[in-house]
Amino acid sequence: MKTIDYYNQYADQFLQATLYVDMESLYQPFLAELPDSARILDLGCGSGRDTLAFKNKGYQVDATDYSEVLVERASQLTGIAVQQQSFYELDMHDVYDGVWACASLLHCARNRLPNVLKRIHAALRRGGVCYMSFKYGTADRVKGGRAFTDLNEEQAQELLDQLNGVRVLKQWITVDQRPDRQEKWLNVLWKKHA
Repeated sequence: MKTIDYYNQYADQFLQATLYVDMESLYQPFLAELPDSARILDLGCGSGRDTLAFKNKGYQVDATDYSEVLVERASQLTGIAVQQQSFYELDMHDVYDGVWACASLLHCARNRLPNVLKRIHAALRRGGVCYMSFKYGTADRVKGGRAFTDLNEEQAQELLDQLNGVRVLKQWITVDQRPDRQEKWLNVLWKKHA
């Protein structure tokens, strides 16, 4: 089973598990870096939970996801026309004040991460910020029908060192917010130089 098939097949279970997780502590450092009328891309938006939160806070939000079923669900939830697109296809330049890649790039093949980060970098305006999160570790693995690329601090820094003019604002570890999980997450907030 491909990762995308998992999300199409189990979309409703995934929504139930993720939709009501309180993300405010993760939003705060990201939103603190943005202007009031910021334009945000929710890259791999899943249920649309974060898209809706940003929209309700008054931001302009674009959202993409690769799963056809999740695109439908997220569009219904948010009232925004979510685009069906893979992060490998992101092709925008100087458009966004912020890119939110929460638990989405962890499905990116490790050897393609440098290219995807270059695409995010290009899509950001000068002074724009990106939040991204990965399961904490160093492995490439398959679990429950989904492929994961885990990342630790050193690997994240190596990836960002390949980009021209980037500064890490904050890097921190959190424990999964879902009641049945104890997994650790690596959170990285980085900025494109002005």
